[in-house]
Amino acid sequence: MLKGYFKFLSVTVFSLVSLFLLSSCATTGNHKVLYFAHSLPTSHPVHKGILAMQESLHSKSDGNLQLKIFPDGQLGSEREALELLQIGSIAMTKVSASALSNFAPEYQITVIPYLFRDSEHLFNNLEGEVGQQLLEGGTEYLLRGICFYDAGARSFYTKDRPVHSPSDLDGLKVRVQNDQMSVDMANTLGASATPMAFGELYTALQQNVVDGAENNIPSFVSSNHFEVCKYYIFDEHTMVPDVVIIGTKFWDLLSDQEKGWLEAAAQESVVKQKQYWAETVAENMKMLKEAGVEFIYPDKAPFVSKSKPVMERLMKDSKLRPIIDKINSN
Repeated sequence: MLKGYFKFLSVTVFSLVSLFLLSSCATTGNHKVLYFAHSLPTSHPVHKGILAMQESLHSKSDGNLQLKIFPDGQLGSEREALELLQIGSIAMTKVSASALSNFAPEYQITVIPYLFRDSEHLFNNLEGEVGQQLLEGGTEYLLRGICFYDAGARSFYTKDRPVHSPSDLDGLKVRVQNDQMSVDMANTLGASATPMAFGELYTALQQNVVDGAENNIPSFVSSNHFEVCKYYIFDEHTMVPDVVIIGTKFWDLLSDQEKGWLEAAAQESVVKQKQYWAETVAENMKMLKEAGVEFIYPDKAPFVSKSKPVMERLMKDSKLRPIIDKINSN
């Protein structure tokens, strides 16, 4: 139960050094500044959503509560950012829900293949009772969720072999995020899952360490992986949201008014971030076609069928089954 809590014991030397460089919540007079770190480039629609939150928070609080954003992995990977939150070195971060599953097990459900039927089904759940349960559940591990951002659907992309069915994944080394659910997902669908830091992936693709990967369209573009991989397969096996997180060490230090400002600013940014996401995907699709990437739209039924063991395994967990049942019934 306390497994996630003790993850901070594995903090890297980088994280330890940053303790001396940062105070996660600077205070000047009546002004508070929350340090917000994430690993995405500034061109990414999720970063634009965070900027919208920053602007809204400044407006609502008359500058009394502010965000200082450290993008582009300046303060480490997603895992390192979560560890920094747990030990109180930074206040906030944005991570994939799959990365959170290593800390708060309930988030495993977001990586179940084909659990969410479409974007509408996804957000009906995330912005309702299920989502609130997930956001609040992380407090046990010193990580409180604030809101969910749209991260689209994740699909496979490959260098040399087009994929039309799960059998085409056989023998392919596919990079996945470093969490057990992502590994199980790819292996169950027939690939050879290869966990790896996202920042190492471009070189790994170039050097044939892996044959492909899986991600959403904006990340496929912003990482320049399309320069190496010319097949993008819209199997859309998962719809894993991004999550804005604040460390409970600093959430508990905020007044009720400050918490209200932050939550209201976050909800406003959710609306804008979804717009940024849709606009970015449309622009990226046009650019990818011009760059010679081949889009493949396979029959999803064989992928859905082959991936069922992942959900069946998690349904045996008495803590996760009620959440999965609730999603399936919505």
